[in-house]
Amino acid sequence: MADYELLELVLMCAIPRKDVKPLAKDLIKKFGSFSETLSAPHEDLMEIKGIKENTISFFEIIKQSAIHLSKQQAFKNPVINSWDKLIDYCVAKMGYGKVESFRVIFLDTKLRLISDELFSEGTVDQTSLFPREVLKKAVKLGAVSIIMVHNHPSGDTKPSKADISMTKKVMEALSSVNIELIDHLIISKNSHSSFKTLGII
Repeated sequence: MADYELLELVLMCAIPRKDVKPLAKDLIKKFGSFSETLSAPHEDLMEIKGIKENTISFFEIIKQSAIHLSKQQAFKNPVINSWDKLIDYCVAKMGYGKVESFRVIFLDTKLRLISDELFSEGTVDQTSLFPREVLKKAVKLGAVSIIMVHNHPSGDTKPSKADISMTKKVMEALSSVNIELIDHLIISKNSHSSFKTLGII
């Protein structure tokens, strides 16, 4: 099914008794895909003729439902056995963000989810994470390992020098209490990088 056809089905529910195919095609032309349409900023959607507040609310319900489903699939088993689903969840949750955000996933002894928490949000190309805060939270939750995740809105998931430096500081802080940093993922809507795969950690 083409993106505009799927979007047309969604719009038929949000805007009943109206031919919404032209609107669906306009949205795909403007934003590029089904996913990018649902993730588009509120103000950008409102610029499209035919889009109302209730339509945007309907989009948000669908988007949040998809994120919730992907999270359940990612964490119903130990994450090491569901790595692809973890990536899918991170992309759904963060990949379409317009500013950088930083999340930390805290895991127990069986590599199951304890907590998935947003630590910071920054400008379009910068966010900050303080190793002491991550360590404090990990100890409080009784986590034995963590996964760090942040997005690059630019789409370039190559780690920056600042990313690498911060990661090493977090690793050093965690090692003092024998908590493992399993990986640090950089996410965009179309790709991701793994510090573990790159040999950085």
